[in-house]
Amino acid sequence: MNALGIINFEDTTANIEGLGDYRPVPAVAIMGRYRVIDFILSNMTNSGIDNVQVYCKEKPRNLIEHLGNGTHYNINSKRGKLRILYGEKSFSSPVYNHDVANFMLNMQYIEEDHNPYVIVAPSYFIYSLDFNPVLEQHISSGADVTVLYTSTNEAKTSFLGCDVLTLDKRRGVTAFDKNRGNTKTKNVSLEAYIMTKKLFIELVKKAAATSSLYWFKDILRDSVNDLDIRGYGIKGFVACINSLSEYFRVSMLLKDRGTAQGLFKAGWPIYTQTKDTSPTKYEEGSSVTGSVVANGSVIEGKVQDSIISRNVTIRKGAVVKNCIILPGAYIGEKAKLDHVVVDKYAIIHHVKELKGTDENPVYVKRRDRI
Repeated sequence: MNALGIINFEDTTANIEGLGDYRPVPAVAIMGRYRVIDFILSNMTNSGIDNVQVYCKEKPRNLIEHLGNGTHYNINSKRGKLRILYGEKSFSSPVYNHDVANFMLNMQYIEEDHNPYVIVAPSYFIYSLDFNPVLEQHISSGADVTVLYTSTNEAKTSFLGCDVLTLDKRRGVTAFDKNRGNTKTKNVSLEAYIMTKKLFIELVKKAAATSSLYWFKDILRDSVNDLDIRGYGIKGFVACINSLSEYFRVSMLLKDRGTAQGLFKAGWPIYTQTKDTSPTKYEEGSSVTGSVVANGSVIEGKVQDSIISRNVTIRKGAVVKNCIILPGAYIGEKAKLDHVVVDKYAIIHHVKELKGTDENPVYVKRRDRI
């Protein structure tokens, strides 16, 4: 595929409370064994994109460790490359640390890439998509920019803060706006854009010259009357991981096999970094129902409708219900957890009951001892 893949970072509306304190959104663990970035990166490599640039706004260590050199994403180092890029200069304020500033600081790597097209997409939207027919339609339509979107009738409760599109009869984009949850039906932009590399560079430089606070989406919004911007609708499972409540809701949805089949499709693998550990051990008297359990754990208590990551310990008498337990966590004897997100290596031993809700799950921070 003759396109450069650019995985952009999330905008300022995304805030996965607690989890985001320790790692960037792309590196957040999901479904027991994946990271958020695995979905868009797998889409690109499955589509035949060999050169991928991953931009990281802050705290790059976890992301660098997870991505490695890209071989586990089927990127062949002889014909392609995975680059992890970020602003190497310090920013005087977080408002200046946006995608356009980072593109400008790494413009050399964009200009030197041999591909004539670019596909720019953030990692916090998760879906499965072959980009080949998207690029083909983009070229045949003669459009300047193609924007991916999904139509939803749940805009009052989901995709809050995301960009939404106003489309004409030709699916031409006439306006970009924000989803403020005031109407049920919206065309939600996935912030994924297809265009020539030449136009992308022109728009980045124009955005930088217009305002030092402009994001790439801002210059697209300003250009709706000057450029031919078309929408490309996609169906199937689409979610945006832009808050702790959405992270929790989406994770709970994907426990259902039928729902998960809209994301995990036959012949379209979702790649991730694998861990070779022993199978999970279910001790006598344990009970596990309606849950997703990764390898390497020890379960002595009761687990119901939860997601258990690798190397988790759940002791006798503990009840874990509607929870997300991240790798290496320890749940002590007779602890009762309901609607709780437990971060990596946390120990719940002295506190015997924690209970949250779908909208406000309780978060136990990384390496905490309670």
